[in-house]
Amino acid sequence: MTLTIGTLRAEPGRKTRGSLPADLGSTTVDVPLILINGSRPGPRVVITGGAHGGEFVGVDATTRLAGLLEPHEVAGQLVICPVANPPALYGGRLNISPLDGVNINRVFPGDKDGGPTDRMAAWLFENLIDGADAYVDLHSGGIDEYLLDFVGYRLTGDAELDAKNKALAHAVGYELVIFGTSADGGNSHAAANRQGIPAILVETGQLGDRDPATVRRLLDALYRILDHLGLVEAPQDLAPVAVQPRDWIWTGEVKSQVTGLWYPDVVTGHKVTEGQPIGRIIDPADGTEHKVTAPATGTIIYGMNGLSVRPGTVLAAIAIPRD
Repeated sequence: MTLTIGTLRAEPGRKTRGSLPADLGSTTVDVPLILINGSRPGPRVVITGGAHGGEFVGVDATTRLAGLLEPHEVAGQLVICPVANPPALYGGRLNISPLDGVNINRVFPGDKDGGPTDRMAAWLFENLIDGADAYVDLHSGGIDEYLLDFVGYRLTGDAELDAKNKALAHAVGYELVIFGTSADGGNSHAAANRQGIPAILVETGQLGDRDPATVRRLLDALYRILDHLGLVEAPQDLAPVAVQPRDWIWTGEVKSQVTGLWYPDVVTGHKVTEGQPIGRIIDPADGTEHKVTAPATGTIIYGMNGLSVRPGTVLAAIAIPRD
C-alpha cells in the first residue's frame, strides 16, 4: 500500500524525503517529513521530535534514524518528523512558540481554527498521528532544564490500550517509566491515547544537550521501540539494556508563584520530603526572598536550571516508585 501524506508519496519498498506546508493562520511553515514504506506489511508508526525550542536530542536522533533505515529492513510504514513545531525549534529557545507564547504539548489535538500553535498541533494530528498504530513523541531537557532520562505513558481505563502503552514504554530500555493516571490533558501522547492509539513520550538528555553519546542513547532506544513493534530487527551492535524498567508515578509539580531569580537547593535525582525547602526566588529590585517548598515526597525528576522565572514557570517535578 502506498504511504501518502499530502503531496509526499512512498511506494512499498521506497523512502521519500520532503516537506509539507502547514498553514498556521498568521504564517505558513514547512514541516520536514521522511516516509519509509517497508518492503513487507506491518504497522504504521509515527515518531516526532522538535516540538520545543532548545530540545535537540530528538531532532538529531530522528534525523540519523531516517538516514540509517532502508525500506528493505522495514516491515510496515514509518513516518518520521524531526521538527514537529518549526516556529518553536527555529525561533524559540524554550518550550513555547514565539508566534503566540503557547506550549504545543498542552494543546493537543489542537484546533485548526485556533491560534498558530493550536493549528500546528491540529496539522500534526490530522496529517501524521490519526490512523497510526503507535506514536512516539521525543523530548529532552531544554537549555534551562535539568532532567533524568524517562519515559511517560498514560493509564486510560482501557485495559488493552493500557497494556500496549506500558509494553511500549518498557521497550525503550530506560529505568524511569512514569505514568499518568488518566489520558486527560493536552499532551501529545495523551491525546493520541484518546483516539485509541498506543503512545509514549520519551525524554532524553538535559540542558540543551546534543552530545553524540546522548543522541546514541536515544537512537538505541528508538531501535528497541521499532523492534518491539515489529518494524525492524534490532542491530547486532545495539547497546544492551543495563537497567530494569521500573514504574513510577507523579506526586507533585512545583510552579513559581512570582517573578524573580531562581536559586535551587536541590537538583534532579535528589529525594525530598513534603514541605522541605527546595530553593528560593529573589526579587532583584528589592531583594525580597520567596521560599519554595516541595508539595510532595519523592525524587526530583526534572527541574529548572535557568535563573529568571515568572508565575507559572515549572521549577521541579516529583515522582515516586509505584512499587
